[in-house]
Amino acid sequence: MPRSDAMPSRIVIAIGGNATHPEEIAGTAGEQKEIAARTAAALLPLALAENELVLVHGNGPVVGKILMRQALTRDRVPPMPLDICVAHSQGGIAYLLMQAIENALREAGSERHCTCLLTQVEVDPDDPAFANPTKFVGAFFDKAHADAIGAELGWLMKQDGARGWRHVVPSPRPKHVCDISLVKVLARRGNIVIAGGGGGIPVVRGPKGVRNGIEAVIDKDMTSALMANVLGIDTLMILTAVPKVAIDFGKPTRRDLDRVTLRQLKAYRTAGHFPPGSMGPKIDAAIGFIEGGGERVIIAKLDDAMPALEGKTGTHVVADDE
Repeated sequence: MPRSDAMPSRIVIAIGGNATHPEEIAGTAGEQKEIAARTAAALLPLALAENELVLVHGNGPVVGKILMRQALTRDRVPPMPLDICVAHSQGGIAYLLMQAIENALREAGSERHCTCLLTQVEVDPDDPAFANPTKFVGAFFDKAHADAIGAELGWLMKQDGARGWRHVVPSPRPKHVCDISLVKVLARRGNIVIAGGGGGIPVVRGPKGVRNGIEAVIDKDMTSALMANVLGIDTLMILTAVPKVAIDFGKPTRRDLDRVTLRQLKAYRTAGHFPPGSMGPKIDAAIGFIEGGGERVIIAKLDDAMPALEGKTGTHVVADDE
């Protein structure tokens, strides 16, 4: 596998749930396979390089649909708690990505393997997020439908920008990625590793190390940043549905950010440019990663993965200039 000069030798890539499952699709198996194939095509130049590559995918749209499917059949099939729903989404999304990436590699003549590690992530049961749910999952609704669904199912519904109303669930901060040593070993052996999908299956740790699931959806960008810091990886890439981070979004004064230092990004965050539930978690993850010892965060559109890595597009967050 030839190595590109622009290619970091070790990289964690976070793939947004809305990038792999856009809101405009119905969500059929065929649509999801087609999107997985497009994702694999965008990542193929990275997959063909000689590197340690770890992928973390989001699951917001998918886990929301799993919850809705359960709600519609709850009188006939006992519903599962949210942590198990996250596990379901983790396996299903990773299966499609893993198959698509390996198919793209085989067509390119590469024997490299892609594997999925079902990943638990420990959180604090006293995290304030449990009292203030902010993580959007599932489909968009207008206000009337959101009110009706919330009343029928007991779901908390909040407005997600101008696009509509969605179900929100707790999103505690990740404390520890369980079995992170396995991610390290698999990646060092040359495998492309899909881990921490949907932010990881949320668990809490009790006496003697006993773990139990807790109902939440961890933000996948925060888990990606933590994973990269623990693994000592310098570059974190966050692939989403937009080409760059913008300030004054939705206003005539909107400006896209090309290169921004940690200090500048924190100032923009303090000024309120990045709302929670959308760009906010990505910015928080970028800041946390750099403060945790990382060197560079690239936030870009999924289709622009390689050009962004080469510095041709995307928003590049770096440590403060000396």
